Amino acid sequence: MSTVTKPAPAVVSAAPAAKPTVPFMLPQLHEADIEAVNKVLRSGMLRAASKCEELEKRLGEMSGAKHAMTCANGTCALQLAYEPLFKRGDDVLVPAWSYIATAAMLVARGCNPIFVDADPTTGQIDMNDAAKRVTKKTTGIAATHMYGTPVDIDAVQDLAKKHGFKVVYDCAQSHLSTYKGQPVGKFGDAVTYSFYATKNLGTGEGGMITCNDDALARQIKLLRSHGETEKYLHEQVGYNYRMNDMAGAIACSRLDRLPAETAARQQAAARYDSLLSEFSAFITPMRATPGSVSVYHLYTLKLNIEKLRCSRDEFSKQLLAEGVPSAVHYPRSLPQQPAFKEFMGMQTAPWPVADSLGARVLSLPMHHGLTDAHFDQITTAIRKVISANKA
Repeated sequence: MSTVTKPAPAVVSAAPAAKPTVPFMLPQLHEADIEAVNKVLRSGMLRAASKCEELEKRLGEMSGAKHAMTCANGTCALQLAYEPLFKRGDDVLVPAWSYIATAAMLVARGCNPIFVDADPTTGQIDMNDAAKRVTKKTTGIAATHMYGTPVDIDAVQDLAKKHGFKVVYDCAQSHLSTYKGQPVGKFGDAVTYSFYATKNLGTGEGGMITCNDDALARQIKLLRSHGETEKYLHEQVGYNYRMNDMAGAIACSRLDRLPAETAARQQAAARYDSLLSEFSAFITPMRATPGSVSVYHLYTLKLNIEKLRCSRDEFSKQLLAEGVPSAVHYPRSLPQQPAFKEFMGMQTAPWPVADSLGARVLSLPMHHGLTDAHFDQITTAIRKVISANKA
């Protein structure tokens, strides 16, 4: 989720917005996706069935995981991963810079989120800061692969091994990303995915949990469907968090294109890196973790607002007046969210990096359909806005 800037009158010039406006994302379905859904509709089997099973097999293998389990959405995926791994009252280290679901589902589990500052270069969880925030009650780490880029997995696993922590990786934004040549599904106790409409693999709604432990996979499957081991026989209390085969059909169809679309995103990111070097005094792109390969769900940068006579939000509005939309991921850190007010008393220190990012970050258009014309328009718009706002 994000805060997307709404259209505003041109600020930099009185000229009308440049045309065509650059698409911020490109989540459109192809005819093949629509036909895949039609086949499910014609079959009459709308619940989770063969298409969800196909997705579990294919994406599980591509992610390097032994087990893959589809579910209703990415938030449910987090809940299904957290419940068997963490107990009520546990302290769990979690990024101060992430989407709210990563921490909120810990609270739903009855755990205490212990917020960890962000790395200023990557925006990922800062594992040096994490080591300082371990408490006597800490039992785990919930780390988000932000913006399409894996965290420093070696550092996460080293801290987990030292203390015997469980690890859940939130991979909602990072389908097919890798770390040191390995798909991210090989690491941690569980990895969660989202198939929200704007994700690299989007179905509208949907999610998945992967793991490499047989017993954990069984627990998650029971939780996903009312603890049912056979029809009307329930081994434990669970939920109805199943995905449906229409969403599964869309995912399987789009999965055919995902590697090529991911490569196109990576090429677009490399082009951004080159073009934006002209503005390095004013703009710093978020960098990939060393050893990782990003899939660029987002192309996010930080503005050096000390060198500009405008705020981030004003900068964004002026870009839009030139036909270039942008978005904010995110406008505030999680410790600044009112929802977590009751947990602030147990926190030991501020989060200077995460708190500062809320006023600086900006995401530029990123998708597999960016063209030469789009990049020309984006570059011209940024140059124009910076020129008009140099401090």
